[in-house]
Amino acid sequence: MTFQDHITQGIPTTLPPKKEPNPDFSHAPKRKDILSMEEKKLAVRNALRYFPKAWHEELAKEFFEELKEYGRIYMYRFMPDYKMYARPISEYPAKSQQAAAIMLMIQNNLDPAVAQHPQELITYGGNGAVFQNWAQYLLTMQYLSEMTDEQTLHMYSGHPMGLFPSSKDAPRVVVTNGMMIPNYSKPDDWEKYNALGVTQYGQMTAGSYMYIGPQGIVHGTTITVMNAFRKKLGAAINPKGKIFLTAGLGGMSGAQPKAGNIAGCITVCAEVNPKAAYKRHEQGWVDELVEDLDELTVRVRKAQEKQDVISIAYLGNIVDVWEKFDEENITVELGSDQTSLHNPWAGGYYPVDLSFEEANTMMANDPDIFKSKVQDSLRRHAAAVNKHVAKGTYFFDYGNAFLLEASRAGAEVMAENGIDFRYPSYVQDILGPMCFDYGFGPFRWVCTSGKPEDLEKTDRIALDIMKEVKASAPADIQQQMQDNIKWIEEAGKNRLVVGSQARILYADAEGRIKIAEAFNKAVQSGELSAPVVLGRDHHDVSGTDSPFRETSNIYDGSKFTADMAIHNVIGDSFRGATWVSIHNGGGVGWGEVINGGFGLLLDGTEEANRRLQSMLLYDVNNGISRRAWARNEEALFAIKKEMERTPGLKVTIPEMVDEDLLKF
Repeated sequence: MTFQDHITQGIPTTLPPKKEPNPDFSHAPKRKDILSMEEKKLAVRNALRYFPKAWHEELAKEFFEELKEYGRIYMYRFMPDYKMYARPISEYPAKSQQAAAIMLMIQNNLDPAVAQHPQELITYGGNGAVFQNWAQYLLTMQYLSEMTDEQTLHMYSGHPMGLFPSSKDAPRVVVTNGMMIPNYSKPDDWEKYNALGVTQYGQMTAGSYMYIGPQGIVHGTTITVMNAFRKKLGAAINPKGKIFLTAGLGGMSGAQPKAGNIAGCITVCAEVNPKAAYKRHEQGWVDELVEDLDELTVRVRKAQEKQDVISIAYLGNIVDVWEKFDEENITVELGSDQTSLHNPWAGGYYPVDLSFEEANTMMANDPDIFKSKVQDSLRRHAAAVNKHVAKGTYFFDYGNAFLLEASRAGAEVMAENGIDFRYPSYVQDILGPMCFDYGFGPFRWVCTSGKPEDLEKTDRIALDIMKEVKASAPADIQQQMQDNIKWIEEAGKNRLVVGSQARILYADAEGRIKIAEAFNKAVQSGELSAPVVLGRDHHDVSGTDSPFRETSNIYDGSKFTADMAIHNVIGDSFRGATWVSIHNGGGVGWGEVINGGFGLLLDGTEEANRRLQSMLLYDVNNGISRRAWARNEEALFAIKKEMERTPGLKVTIPEMVDEDLLKF
């Protein structure tokens, strides 16, 4: 059978032979044994409903064994035999080009070069899934191959509910992930209902098919690190020879060493999973690997003396590094952490003094002891950070729930008022006031031809437009414009592509619309050989309500509400998005955040031009409006500027209150 035949077939007509997980890949840790025997029977019953009754006797035993062995039913038997990667859009069997684009994006998310645990359908973050099992993948791809431009596929946490008649103006796919009744969003609820096969954690861009590998966060991390050094050292001081110490090389956090190289510092990044560290080294995201703590100390001192720009991965626990550097009086200018602490009990954070293998075993077999070990480690971790901060380190929370979980563990991370954390979120200090409030966020695109030359052309187009916009931009956003011009100028030489031919760039509504219009025109003229998919990280101006990250600089009391994310997805859906998604969880954890995203195909038509203008304007300014209503000064500036530029936009502006009136 050809690749196209496999796609259109969906569930195979004959039962394929049993398959085992490939030991060459990184695999998800065994999940805790949380279901009762009756619930395990229900999980198997739920899994069997995808298959003909004649197969049930054989598959029932197999699926029960998977559930017992891994804590989940992944249906390894049904993994495709063809290579998983983003093919050129023309190679997908489809009646709708929009559907073909979505198929391309799904396969990119599951590409072993991109995905963290590809055979468990997990893209990043330890549990950020595209699908719960391989049957869902097969059915979804089949539905997309059959879809017309007057149908919409509805995805329920990885499950393709079906194709429904709609209109050409409707999204081709609507995705929800983990949308629980509010009282059922505790960590163990995810464990239970995911094991039952009825929901999943889509992270941010995993379950919405918009992940583009570590590049997706490299840019945001670069912006953050550059501005953190500016805050710490002053804008005129070069970060060469200065240390950025952090942790995590799996999934998105593989971006940290690359961002440090671009920012021009020494990056030390600890990683407990050898496969993740070696993978990032082989891909060129980190320069050197070190396995011995004393060797690391010597290497770092040498880099400081020579003022090297270098990234070093330490194969071990970050707590050991913080403590060792304190003992050795190694100066750390910047510190953070990007382990997946939104998922602390299931592989997101590994306790010190246990090997990777020991921790994985304890996680599955002794979850209560494992939780205690994690919390002990978090207290040690925070204590070591506090010692460095006392010496002058600038430490910031990278929105991974480090401070949140450390506080829950009883670590000394609270401010004197007992309410706030003593260290800021990077959104509070940097990305919120400098980027999100002005409408700057992680706009991204994918060249569906798969050709590097098309990506190079889009880089040039975007660069020309950014320079044009900067020429007339107000002084308030000149630094943001210049940082992004520098980024796109150097994007090619920084070897950022993993998987699809994709690029990310922080831009505001004006920049996004002008770049998108130029791309659409280039597709129409043939300058680009195939359509372009637009999207963004959910970690953006409008898409996400997250009180400990994206909306942590909202101070009017509304940061625990989620109206913005919901309106964002609904608003994008009827303004022209090709697909939309809304998730519970992502970034800082299940039950802690609601986030939404979109994808939009630019096929060179006038219709695509109309859609992009309407949708991108709303997608950005919905968030600026909410931030302005919270009285954020930068957002007030941005929305007033946008109202002057855009007829028909009229936003409610807050009246400022004289603080003297509130001295009751």
